[in-house]
Amino acid sequence: MDSRQTFNQEMCSWINVDTTQPHEIKQLRASFAISDEMLTYALDDNERARVEYDPMEKALLLIFNVPNLLKKDNHYETSPMAFILKDHYFFSFVNERISYVENVIENILSSEPNQSTASLLFHTLFLVSDYYFPLVEEVDSQRIQLNKRLREKTTNKNLLALSDLEIGLVYLVTGTKQNAVLLEQIKAQTIFSSFTDKEKEELDDALIEAKQAVEMTKLSSEILDQLSGTYNNLLNNNLNDTMKILTIWSLLLTIPTIVTGFFGMNMPLPFTHSEVGWLITLIISLGLSIWLILILWRRIR
Repeated sequence: MDSRQTFNQEMCSWINVDTTQPHEIKQLRASFAISDEMLTYALDDNERARVEYDPMEKALLLIFNVPNLLKKDNHYETSPMAFILKDHYFFSFVNERISYVENVIENILSSEPNQSTASLLFHTLFLVSDYYFPLVEEVDSQRIQLNKRLREKTTNKNLLALSDLEIGLVYLVTGTKQNAVLLEQIKAQTIFSSFTDKEKEELDDALIEAKQAVEMTKLSSEILDQLSGTYNNLLNNNLNDTMKILTIWSLLLTIPTIVTGFFGMNMPLPFTHSEVGWLITLIISLGLSIWLILILWRRIR
């Protein structure tokens, strides 16, 4: 295995598995008789948050959405991480994107070595949920700065940056919601009755922290959606104003064309042979233009 550590007076063992190493998976299957179904779930990079309990093997599988601390395509994402409790073993499955969780578990065992595998699991989930908060705070800070830039000038670059923030929050909101539902589902599993009162309390603490992460990410997402909608409306209003101006100018330029076109016909018309005929056409055009401006002003004001 990638790493193995005993705790709780050497009655329990934590085994950390690197999912990118096929030989470790084979050794895990052979040494601990973990079912292929559970290993398939644990190794699936696209698996959603879920909890499975096999009463025959007495194995609990839990897949938790863990936030990636490094951005991908200018936004944060989440990755599913699997945990398995079987007998007195605690298995964690990591890859390069979520390798920091290994340090989290090590710190938990260093501070409190005498705990059960279930307690270690719930403490880990509690602390992993905490990692959502600084990411959301960073997104909020970027949103404030981006809002200032957009107020100064609404450019495509700033709008694309706003879109990146929205995409990242979609991952965070979805991940936290699934985690909260997952922890609720543990209470419906038959293994829940075997937990001690302390372990149940630790599960409740992890659930409360997960729900707080849901509320924080949800609030940030709603604010960002409101901001995005506001700027979309502003762009639409600017486009409408531009179209109004172009329409008015096109109508005003049409009037002189019509008037001069009439007097340019090869047929008898009033003022055709007058020396001030050009001035009369100019006055007619100007009068009609003023009349049109007054009509449009009453309609658009």
